[in-house]
Amino acid sequence: MGQYKRLWFTLIAVVAVTFSLLGYYGTEVYRKAPPIPQQVATADGKALFSKDDILDGQTAWQSVGGMQLGSIWGHGAYQAPDWTADWLHRELTAWLDLAARDTYGRTYAALDGPTQAALREQLRAEYRGNRVDPDSGVLTVSARRAQAIADTGAYYARLFSDAPELRKSRESFAMKENTLPSAERRAKLTHFFFWTAWAAATERPGLTATYTNNWPHEPLIGNQPTSENIIWSIASVVVLLAGVGFLVWAWAFLRGHEEAPPAVAARDPLTTFALTPSQRALGKYLFLVVALFVFQVLIGGVTAHYTVEGQSFYGIELSKWFPYTLMRTWHIQSALFWIATGFLAAGLFLAPLINGGKDPKYQKLGVDVLYWALVVVVVGSFTGNYLAIAQIMPESLNFWLGHQGYEYVDLGRLWQIGKFAGILFWLVLMLRAIAPALRTPGGDKNLLALLTSSVVAIGLFYGAGLFYGERTNLSVMEYWRWWVVHLWVEGFFEVFATTALAFIFSTLGLVSRPMATAASLASASLFMLGGLPGTFHHLYFAGTTTPVMAVGASFSALEVVPLIVLGHEAWENWRLKDRAPWMANLKWPLMCFVAVAFWNMLGAGVFGFMINPPISLYYVQGLNTTPVHAHAALFGVYGFLALGFTLLVLRYIRPAYALNQGLMKTAFWGLNAGLVLMMGTSLLPIGIIQFHASVSQGLWYARSEAFMQQPILQTLRWVRTFGDVVFIVGALSMALQVVLGLLGKAPALTAPEGRLNATQR
Repeated sequence: MGQYKRLWFTLIAVVAVTFSLLGYYGTEVYRKAPPIPQQVATADGKALFSKDDILDGQTAWQSVGGMQLGSIWGHGAYQAPDWTADWLHRELTAWLDLAARDTYGRTYAALDGPTQAALREQLRAEYRGNRVDPDSGVLTVSARRAQAIADTGAYYARLFSDAPELRKSRESFAMKENTLPSAERRAKLTHFFFWTAWAAATERPGLTATYTNNWPHEPLIGNQPTSENIIWSIASVVVLLAGVGFLVWAWAFLRGHEEAPPAVAARDPLTTFALTPSQRALGKYLFLVVALFVFQVLIGGVTAHYTVEGQSFYGIELSKWFPYTLMRTWHIQSALFWIATGFLAAGLFLAPLINGGKDPKYQKLGVDVLYWALVVVVVGSFTGNYLAIAQIMPESLNFWLGHQGYEYVDLGRLWQIGKFAGILFWLVLMLRAIAPALRTPGGDKNLLALLTSSVVAIGLFYGAGLFYGERTNLSVMEYWRWWVVHLWVEGFFEVFATTALAFIFSTLGLVSRPMATAASLASASLFMLGGLPGTFHHLYFAGTTTPVMAVGASFSALEVVPLIVLGHEAWENWRLKDRAPWMANLKWPLMCFVAVAFWNMLGAGVFGFMINPPISLYYVQGLNTTPVHAHAALFGVYGFLALGFTLLVLRYIRPAYALNQGLMKTAFWGLNAGLVLMMGTSLLPIGIIQFHASVSQGLWYARSEAFMQQPILQTLRWVRTFGDVVFIVGALSMALQVVLGLLGKAPALTAPEGRLNATQR
């Protein structure tokens, strides 16, 4: 470790402490998850439904697309209602009407204010009270509540069928006709919806907050932010300010004097290596990246249009074959596939350079096998998604081959295992090249060791998505799902990207190896400090306890801290283009890396923290403020990273091809401008308007048909078309550039004189 010992010990300590927090409070998630009653029965002993019925309803919900059709506990799609908030409000209003008719012979709306207030107090007492027997696990409800449950369930059973009186609602919610054909499964679906709403309304034993920390906002029963919510929201802002302050001081006093940059070679050092067979085989990876990218962008346009017409695409009843739920599933899954493929390709390109410019034995065969395995997983999972949502796939096979129902991990479990196996195989291919370099005496191996650690983490931590099953409690599932979505993607991919870029720039001789190593180790510690425990900020209202909220709010505020100085990183990357004449060939990859820094600051930092404090997320979870952050962070950061890696690899495997400046300007600025337009003219204004509705009346209203179909919101959704078109033009230009580059002349395999080992350069 030598001169980096302090940085290594800091990183190891950060990882140890933060993983301990994740593990300890993960056991709390298991212990404190909202219970699923063994049976729901009336006070006179009449059984309504059982735990198995609720879990059967959960599997039915998964089969229709799960989180891609509306949301549960705020997680999922945004066009249809949040089923938890919507069910709760419908059941509460049904109870009030029943009580008003039973007691006063009139509807609730016809009563005067004091009488309504008295009924609401009875309602609050009945719904917030925890009536699960701890010994038998039986949940007892009153006869009136049982009737309210039945009335609400009947509405949902009709909504998910093809009942003509609710066709307009299905169109507003972008639901296809006869979403769930089986009447029996529709009934069980309603039991699952009831349970999610019951957890949101029922206080934990011995506490005055519900299992979901009083989420969603529902004035009828006094669901409002807890005192802990407000306390930890304020604490998160204080932690953020402290983190920024300490970072500025550290930046000023601890970074030392900047050393002079190394002398730049007259020729691009990476062109002194002969391309290996495995590197030459990476062209098909780049084609897969842009093919899936274009597919994702075009599908995204269709998905966005469904928010206007619901069941049609400019008059064509497309939802008969390709409903909103399927389009959104493919949109998200294809994004994950092409971004991951871009990262895998970058790693496979670096592997031979690390290994002294040569392939390990059978490396090309491994690269080819991995590519076709990726294709099989993509095609298989997309086919399974289609068969599941079309309700063609047998119920028993849905979870394994069809649709898991959980956002970002929608692919069937078999395909998920296949994807994990592919990532592990990539890890093996990488380690076969890295291990000999690590064993070679001499040279500074610290940066390579950090790169190796990030590669191992990427290979292993996707497996967290296998730790839950088809019938796992929703709270437990959310814990592990966010290990994949947040920890794997936002944590370890971030470290890999930072270290890989540092390795490339130092190998090019643009920055010194000591500077690249120190910066990468420090960045990794900062990313891990906030990023690992920050996973919990997704779980504030997912059936977890206050300590999870406290840890999530405090540490996720620290995630924003390193993003404050990304303007400096962008400038450092940008000025590299003037270090040598041959750097002109790397202008557009560098531009993508500059864009990454910008969107990391704005999308992950500003828009991320906008929804991050518990008090903010309490009102905006499940509103259009979330996709503002998601689009800016997922595409703006990881999308541009993957595209930057793609262009970088393309430049070296097709060195004779010069990128078309007109195409690249259209691609780069079209993607950036399109992203700004779709957020600034549509998603963010809609989210702000919804935010006001959520605060003033409740989440159910902010996601309701009456609210979402207002002319102003319809107009804003139409306006998004302009941004989408600009973005699509940029995407098509990027894809065309890559394809033209791949069709260019390939270099010879002859090794130039003086080949150097990249690990010792």
